[in-house]
Amino acid sequence: MSNADRRDEADCGAQCQPDPLHGRKLRVGIISPYSFETPGGVQFHIRDFAKELIARGHEVEVLAPGRRTNDMPLWVQTVGTSFAIPYNGSVSRLSYFGFVGAQVRRWVRQGHFDIVHLHEPETPSLSHKPLTMVHHPPLIGTFHAAFDVYPFALRFFHGYLNRYLRPLSHAICVSDAAREVAQRYLPGNVPVSVIPNGIDADQFAQATPVPAWQGDDESPTIGFLGRMGEERKGFAVFCRTASRILDRYPQARFLCAGDGEREGRSIVNAVDPSGRLMDHMEFLGRISDEDKARFYRSLSVYIAPQTGGESFGIVLAEAMAAGCAVVASDLPAFVAVADDGRAAALFGNGDDRDCASVVCSLIADRGARASLGEAGQNRALQYDWSSVVDQVLGVYAEVLS
Repeated sequence: MSNADRRDEADCGAQCQPDPLHGRKLRVGIISPYSFETPGGVQFHIRDFAKELIARGHEVEVLAPGRRTNDMPLWVQTVGTSFAIPYNGSVSRLSYFGFVGAQVRRWVRQGHFDIVHLHEPETPSLSHKPLTMVHHPPLIGTFHAAFDVYPFALRFFHGYLNRYLRPLSHAICVSDAAREVAQRYLPGNVPVSVIPNGIDADQFAQATPVPAWQGDDESPTIGFLGRMGEERKGFAVFCRTASRILDRYPQARFLCAGDGEREGRSIVNAVDPSGRLMDHMEFLGRISDEDKARFYRSLSVYIAPQTGGESFGIVLAEAMAAGCAVVASDLPAFVAVADDGRAAALFGNGDDRDCASVVCSLIADRGARASLGEAGQNRALQYDWSSVVDQVLGVYAEVLS
């Protein structure tokens, strides 16, 4: 089946679904726990979800920590302050103290929203604040986090969260891994649905490859995208894998997109002090959404070497939507997106020898690579925003009824 046929089939499926709101247009307030000044998966999810709602005729406002930047849409408002805190192997910019609670509650009251959608309401940030209001619109909570080891802080505040989250009308978890975490502290009266993160599958499927980023059977291009200085993103695993791939394909090139070039270069030098690996590494820096789609479309193979703390696997879904052959660590969230290895090849978490073996097998077999890319592209359609937003609107309709 061609890409166009797949898209037509997906569009037909979306259009043929009954409208759970029966044409009603909503006014939706969305609260982000993290600042939009620093890109992150939750912020991208909120941004793209809001865009899809607006495209469907709903009114949307978003409130986030931190300050406004020039590239923020007009429908994003901020509270003007934030602070940095280590969280789940990363650094998050939250806002919680001082007059922030009053700001958030005033924003909710003045917004006259039909629904207020809170993201990560268990974190000490803005999404926590509406739960203390006596009168409020129906509150939906989306839970994104998954952990390799359940954090002590959540264990300590388990009873508090169980009471605090009772005003939620419905909880949405982005994966089974996120649900396993959230159900530890969610009160039993709150219904829970698993609805994945969304992607614009068409944007990735239709992207134009960049000739300079493309390789061939003897000189493949192998990609990494993520924050290189963040240990759980697995850049060290990627580098050790790359060193092994060079033994088999000495003309291979490794394209590294994302923040942290300085940390990335340090990791490369630590893995291979001889400098051989560095000669085959190309650091692209942070790339735009458009270039990210072109990046995936240009690669021979994309590696997702994350070692933990992943609740979904948005990078897998995006690369798969582009038709790229994906090789991913066997984290539970990645296994789910990869359809147990049918839509993306899997390797043992942290095992660079296994990863290199899987990648080299795909490079050596063009047919297997193409088949995996096609299977991934078919799988990625279920994560398209057209499907994801339908599911969320179904939750909205159920709550409002």
